[in-house]
Amino acid sequence: MSARRRAILLVALATALPLTACNSEPAKTKAASAESSAPASGYNDQDVIYLQMMVTHHKQGLEMASLAADRAERKQVRTLAAAVKATESEELKLMTSWLKKWSKPTTSDAASNAHAHHGAAPATGAKEIKALRTTKGAAFEPAFLNLFIGHQGSAVEMARTEQSKGASPDAKAFAKRVVDSRTAEIQQMLKLLNS
Repeated sequence: MSARRRAILLVALATALPLTACNSEPAKTKAASAESSAPASGYNDQDVIYLQMMVTHHKQGLEMASLAADRAERKQVRTLAAAVKATESEELKLMTSWLKKWSKPTTSDAASNAHAHHGAAPATGAKEIKALRTTKGAAFEPAFLNLFIGHQGSAVEMARTEQSKGASPDAKAFAKRVVDSRTAEIQQMLKLLNS
């Protein structure tokens, strides 16, 4: 390569580099702002925190439903608990798979702390579940039904927030199913509680 050709090539490279750097800066800013509202992959922070909260919520629900499936006196309550276990076990797998697909942790301390700030009453605590675990006999059913009505009410509130603020069509459709199914469960449990 001649000295003249090499000089032309160096000048061309020298002028191209600043243009590339200037052009890439706005692209980075655009990408960052788009990522915070609705990333190209179709989900946003609300979707992630909703699923993380619901993973924790489902684990609590499964523990309570397992207790009711074993201890409830009435067949209707045991049947409800068995249905909850089947449904929420499948939903737990689905939510976990979405979070893994998005390369997000399945649970988060931030999600637990933000529970009330993202459309839900405080999470059912370990204290309440421990009290339910120690409740026996005729006192068990009303204790379970009262606790689980509040628990599922919290699921409905979180799902409504997801419907209004989420970006993932799949997560929002899931949230709609949660609203519908948990509302029906709450109505059923209120009837059982009052019968």
